[in-house]
Amino acid sequence: MAVTIKRAALIVAFLGVLSFIFGVIAENKKPAAGTRISGKDVVICKYPSDPSVVLGYLSVAFLILSTIVGYWSLFYPYKGKSVSHSVLFRSTSFFVFFNIALFTGGLAATLLLWPTITEHLHLIRNVHHNLTTDCPTAKTGLLGGGAFVSLDSALFWLVALMLADNAREDHFDEVEKDSKADHGQVLTDEYPVKGGAV
Repeated sequence: MAVTIKRAALIVAFLGVLSFIFGVIAENKKPAAGTRISGKDVVICKYPSDPSVVLGYLSVAFLILSTIVGYWSLFYPYKGKSVSHSVLFRSTSFFVFFNIALFTGGLAATLLLWPTITEHLHLIRNVHHNLTTDCPTAKTGLLGGGAFVSLDSALFWLVALMLADNAREDHFDEVEKDSKADHGQVLTDEYPVKGGAV
């Protein structure tokens, strides 16, 4: 099974959609707060069953996979024809969308990891010596926002892949034109001849 641009695009899209789905479900499953249990000089926070930590980490994992496959797909030598990076980065559109895809991938990872790690820490460090604690959870909305930015990142990788394909085709067309001009060019210059008709 040969790697094609269409297959690479489907894989990037599939991984991006999985990251989005896990992020949205993690946001919906996150509890609003824990239950306070007062003890002697401590408060123990009991949280309901919380799959948001696992779902958040899964969302991050699929985001990372989507970003790796998206990056790899841009420079893969399809049909055995490789193109140097400088050829692709000559295209201003490709350069812009490549950087936007990288930026949104990093932003999505930040928005997904921050609440996931915070929630994880709340679950494992549930004994507090501050008697006024109200058993908080991670900030609401970040997982959902990270899920949407993760989907955006996958879409930007797809746009960058489309632009890379266009730049690749333009490059091979130029190379083909140059090789035809070098090998099969017929010169038809006319020169005036003394005493003869032109």
